[in-house]
Amino acid sequence: MTSTADAALPAQERDPKPAQKQDHKQDHKPDHKPDRKQGRKRGIDRLIEILNYLHQNGQPQRPNDIAIGIGAPKSTVYEIVNRLVDEKILEPYDKDGRLFLGRKLHFFGTRYLEQFDLLRQAEPVVTALSKQTGETAQLCIIDSARYIVVLTHSGARHFKISSDLGQPIPLTWTTSGRLLLMGMSEQAIVDFIPPEDFTLPDGSQLPLADFLAEIDKAVADGYVSSKSVVDAYTRCYAAPITDHAGSCVATLCMVTPRGDDRRRRNQLRDTLLHHAADLTDSLGGKT
Repeated sequence: MTSTADAALPAQERDPKPAQKQDHKQDHKPDHKPDRKQGRKRGIDRLIEILNYLHQNGQPQRPNDIAIGIGAPKSTVYEIVNRLVDEKILEPYDKDGRLFLGRKLHFFGTRYLEQFDLLRQAEPVVTALSKQTGETAQLCIIDSARYIVVLTHSGARHFKISSDLGQPIPLTWTTSGRLLLMGMSEQAIVDFIPPEDFTLPDGSQLPLADFLAEIDKAVADGYVSSKSVVDAYTRCYAAPITDHAGSCVATLCMVTPRGDDRRRRNQLRDTLLHHAADLTDSLGGKT
């Protein structure tokens, strides 16, 4: 495999050399991307934009398309892409000059998993929950004001349910979002969630008051179980994983087909809560 992006690109694609009831009082917010001053962006900003664009798009792209997608000068994108290909952070995908995330990112991720307590300790819990219930189990977190699945283990049913790892989804669309935002004030939630995320997949609007009431209920119950608004055939269960201060740092979840009777749903809830409490304890969190 060629070591530079230009070598992998057809001539026309190469870089032309440039001439409650819960008291919503705390203003705790999860980390999110800070505002940046307008103007010429630094190379490191463009590099991050390129990687985020490929991750969120989920498909190999040509450098020219990446430049259009992030609104950056083509010469800047080609320069950065060539360097990333040299380091195998990006890799050529086909003879049309498309590129995608490279193998070195996998190695980075492996090292990250070895050191990050939450994912390292959660992986066997997610697997055990899935095997015990026969359902799909997941670990979910907030990233840049969106919900993402970071760990998943498929269930044993013939009806397969899958979620793309790392695919950002509006928090308002998810069962977990009612728990991941616990402890934030009403104003903090309004500031944190993009206004367009209150439009649900079917085009209907989720009133802020309803969303806040659902957060209050989730906190009072200690879990959430609801029909998915993303997939008409599934039900979602979520329980909080909390830190020493009681803040929700992640959710342990199950995704099941709709149609289970109440006894089965109660069994799934109890099993989920048991595993979530064990994981919270192992991380030194507050149950």
